[in-house]
Amino acid sequence: MSMDRYLFTSESVSMGHPDKVSDQISDTILDHCLKVDPYSRVACETLVTTDLVVVAGEITTNADLSKATVDHLVRSTIREIGYVDPRIGFAADTCKIESHLHAQSGDIAMGVDTGGAGDQGMMFGFACDETHTLMPLPIHLAHRLVENQARLRKNGELTWLRPDAKSQVTVEYNADGTPNRIHTIVLSTQHDESVIVRRDGKDYFSNEARQLIIDKLILPTLKAERSDLIEGKGKLTMITPDMKVDPTDESIIACHINPTGCFLQGGPHGDCGLTGRKIIVDTYGGRGRHGGGAFSGKDPTKVDRSAAYMARYIAKNVVAAGLASQCEVQLSYAIGYPDPINIWVSTYGTAAQGLQDREIATLIGKHFKLTPRGIIETLDLRRPIYKETSRHGHFGRELTTFTWERTDKAAALRAAALGTGSLPGRTAATAKL
Repeated sequence: MSMDRYLFTSESVSMGHPDKVSDQISDTILDHCLKVDPYSRVACETLVTTDLVVVAGEITTNADLSKATVDHLVRSTIREIGYVDPRIGFAADTCKIESHLHAQSGDIAMGVDTGGAGDQGMMFGFACDETHTLMPLPIHLAHRLVENQARLRKNGELTWLRPDAKSQVTVEYNADGTPNRIHTIVLSTQHDESVIVRRDGKDYFSNEARQLIIDKLILPTLKAERSDLIEGKGKLTMITPDMKVDPTDESIIACHINPTGCFLQGGPHGDCGLTGRKIIVDTYGGRGRHGGGAFSGKDPTKVDRSAAYMARYIAKNVVAAGLASQCEVQLSYAIGYPDPINIWVSTYGTAAQGLQDREIATLIGKHFKLTPRGIIETLDLRRPIYKETSRHGHFGRELTTFTWERTDKAAALRAAALGTGSLPGRTAATAKL
């Protein structure tokens, strides 16, 4: 690798990862409440482990949350994910379910009822022009890998796949921050006994199965997203657990598949899962900051979630408008108070010529409604749309329900930045604009 290049890595986890199982259960309960009562106040947490689901939290709603209803919601979610075989220690029809839900604090409701934020805190949004979704490339590819792992599992193309999986993508960047090539792929996927080989008295994931993962999952995913970063940039090469790899070897794209050697025991039986434990996976894979608040299980009056969605919406529109090639936005709030305490913007030196970050922050304040009520109305957040967010990423997915991925404010931002009522083409005076 050239000395003026650098590496950056992001990871994602599949819908069957125990933490994501918890997220999906919490958001399923949220969606159930919002479908019946759009003004539901929900803060729902879930724990999953061997043959056990514990749901707890504070919920004020007109929706039915009887034991039978919660039981049905939880089991249907687990079944949809793919945990249906009791032999692997966690299954929809056999796990025990405990529900410990109660009403939200009246002290919090006092401030929220008048349009204030449901909590204090700071939220960040990020966008960059590395991908068509304006997401950083490593996390975008990592999400697509686990999304396609679930697709291959569910459509029966690779019948031996099980729900739990993790991906990791390392991208080699040029000194100017542009991607040069895919450097390394790591993919760990739970599997059944049919792809096990026995050596020296131990069980190992077979190399034939590894090659199938490369041929049917990794290569098609990379080609579909950024074929330019793999063609002529090194051969996808299977790295077995006993192999040594030279990280400077540019003739290969190293593919580490089940590098521990075997992944039979997984899911909630292999590792306890909790709601909100994958906050970096849920956002930008380590690119850009994170305010610390988790998303899943929270209704949109909680700015941990809604303001993070708005910050992404803002950052994406700034980049789509050509005001910068990357943009990070921070919003902060005080509990019970409607207006943000601050609006902070950094374009990391990529702003269009003559445009300052503080000027972009001023434009944001003029073009976006940033009170909790304004955010909810702008993004239409009082809808049962959240279960889908809790798998394969909250950002960078082109779904019509993900309103924070729209770029409908880009034209207005661009026109305002240029000080005109129209959208001129490139000129020497407007640089990137």
